[in-house]
Amino acid sequence: MARYDAIVVGSGFGGAVAACRLSAAGRRVLVLERGRRWAVADYPSVSQDNWVWDPDEPERDNGWIDLRVFRNVAVALGAGVGGGSLIYANVSIEATPSAFDGGWPPEITYERLQPCYDRAGEMLAVQQLPDGQLTGRHKLVREAAAVAGYAERYAKLDLAVSFDEAWSYDQPDPHNTSRSRRFTNRQGVRQGTCIHCGNCDIGCPVQAKNTLDLNYLAAAEQQGAEIRPLHLVRRLLPLAAGYRVEFDRLEGGRRVPGSEEAREVFIAAGSLGSTELLLRCRDEHGTLTNLSPTLGEGWSANGDFLTPTVYLDRDISPTRGPTITGRISFLDGAKGPRFFVQDGGFPDLIGNLLEHVTADSAIFGQVVDLLGESISIALRGRDPMACIMPWFGQAQDAPDGRLRLERGLLSGRYELDLDWDPDASVPAVQALVDMHKELSGATGGVPLVSPAWSLMHYLITPHPLGGCRMAAGPDEGVVDHRGRVFGHPGLYVVDGAVIPRPVGLNPSRTIAALAEYMLEQALAA
Repeated sequence: MARYDAIVVGSGFGGAVAACRLSAAGRRVLVLERGRRWAVADYPSVSQDNWVWDPDEPERDNGWIDLRVFRNVAVALGAGVGGGSLIYANVSIEATPSAFDGGWPPEITYERLQPCYDRAGEMLAVQQLPDGQLTGRHKLVREAAAVAGYAERYAKLDLAVSFDEAWSYDQPDPHNTSRSRRFTNRQGVRQGTCIHCGNCDIGCPVQAKNTLDLNYLAAAEQQGAEIRPLHLVRRLLPLAAGYRVEFDRLEGGRRVPGSEEAREVFIAAGSLGSTELLLRCRDEHGTLTNLSPTLGEGWSANGDFLTPTVYLDRDISPTRGPTITGRISFLDGAKGPRFFVQDGGFPDLIGNLLEHVTADSAIFGQVVDLLGESISIALRGRDPMACIMPWFGQAQDAPDGRLRLERGLLSGRYELDLDWDPDASVPAVQALVDMHKELSGATGGVPLVSPAWSLMHYLITPHPLGGCRMAAGPDEGVVDHRGRVFGHPGLYVVDGAVIPRPVGLNPSRTIAALAEYMLEQALAA
């Protein structure tokens, strides 16, 4: 008899929901997560270390971010308990009703997902940036919308961040961690409130960011779920009553093989991870032979684009405040292509490093010797990127990419490859870029469009979607509207891999809402 009722592969926005809801229903649940369980002291923002996940040697390098580079696009992925919630920019918003107008199974509508969006928002404790804490970037978004004639399209964004209304930029040393107010969240986990340090994407040092390990996964463990970090799933084998899940435990620079069995398996390793696992089971190991021939198809970059703009007469300080806070939406198609403009931010890597070396008296002494004490102290209080506005956003690009396995010429191993031709996506992404330029010009900025896009139409995305798309049948997709894999009973995919078309905005809450819906269906069956 299997030790577990369900094994969940991955702990991002799909896997965390699955673990929480299954354990709440009394199921014996095991979560297998490839990455670490992160402590605050180990976050890259704090340790200045642990940056890279190496997909070829994860037993040696199992850090914060996994960057996959393909011919026409690069994909940034999180690695750890909490999945993509560790590296995303806190934005937790619903897709627009029009995002569900076509390409989905008929059971999936905005109206049907509305209560699921609500549940996800409640678990993630979403809030908006308080009026007394508007960043320079947010004020610029609001001003640009008004000046360019798009005031009605501007709005604050819902963020999975905990704020303290009493916090202010005007208080002394506002970004010091002592300014964070400690509290206990609804899952009984201690957190702090936001101090606008700007480290959202590389580890919030006060845990104001409501990552999944602090809510959904915490609740799952309290309800009896077991989470095993540093367990890299390699393949699935069907049994008479369930599946055997084979994995490598990453331990001490080695891979230690192991396996567990369960009646049901919920794959939630993300667009790339879930698709790759199923491709390997079908095409390399031959263990899941009934998978749909469409496996790997329908991949989308979700149209992510960043345009840095220089403002010589403004102090914007993009390294301060939550990474993204406001938007100007064109998802109604008023400009033809549908897209979504946001502010963007990035961590103060120089400031973080100087804070780190200051905390280490020996290293700080060496810095002082090299630069002089007055220069070292001045650098810690200065933002060298203060004049930069990173205009960000997403567009509804073409979901025409295809993930597949390719045998490496040198390694001889099967490796994940991505065929993505940007041509069909150029109109939507270029419309976003053109709006970035229009908003920059309206507010006196000089946009610096990446030559990688201008010359080669190369994109970098943190929001990959598709590969195991939902559909009415196996000729059109890999799973049904409940996330059930066609041809393999008891096997589910419950993450961004199932989304059949780009949503044109940050997809995390849609992924969570879909997982809420699919688990509701699975538990009712």
